[in-house]
Amino acid sequence: MVQPKSTQSFVPIKEIRDGVMILKDGSMRMILMASSLNFALKSEDEQNAIILQYQNFLNSLDFPIQIFIESRKLDIVPYLGLLEDAEKEQPNDLLRIQVREYMEFIKNFVKTTNIVTKTFYIAIPYNPPGLQIKGDNPVSEIFGALHKSKKTESEQKNIEFEEVKVQLQQRAGVVQDGLSRIGIRAVFLNTEELIELYYKLFNPGETESGLVASQVSISKT
Repeated sequence: MVQPKSTQSFVPIKEIRDGVMILKDGSMRMILMASSLNFALKSEDEQNAIILQYQNFLNSLDFPIQIFIESRKLDIVPYLGLLEDAEKEQPNDLLRIQVREYMEFIKNFVKTTNIVTKTFYIAIPYNPPGLQIKGDNPVSEIFGALHKSKKTESEQKNIEFEEVKVQLQQRAGVVQDGLSRIGIRAVFLNTEELIELYYKLFNPGETESGLVASQVSISKT
């Protein structure tokens, strides 16, 4: 009889530490969140310049990246809460009525119109030297075979983790610089932000907003 697998077994993430995501196969990822750019409002010359800069940016990379676009239905609950507080604080009856009517307008508008917010993420990978891909490596195998040293195993792992983090940060810096030339700002996601992001991705039904996500992988060899 086939034993059923737990949901956790399908999640490729083993650990998130210091803003670095460690996968079960031993590889690592750092995630950047990027701002958007309204390409359609640019002039033809500006659009051509952006395309050229983006092409130069991709050609400058000597490692793969993954661009992930998350589209999520707009959650207006926090905004409506602010309006309700504003309605209670209004001393004027006419202003309270106007705020209440505006709230009803917002509710009806969101119901009849599919409004989504888009967030852009860039995943930057790094495979530590000597990494051997296995089904479910223990944490000690994330960095490959440990060199013989007088240091304890824990100290050695911490040293090698910091070395890998530096490599990832250097790659992320290259991506940040390349995107800044296009007019796009990118920032690192810290540990808490990564946990929140992946919790929402793996548990879309637990949020009021439905999740529709699309992703594009861009690889360079």
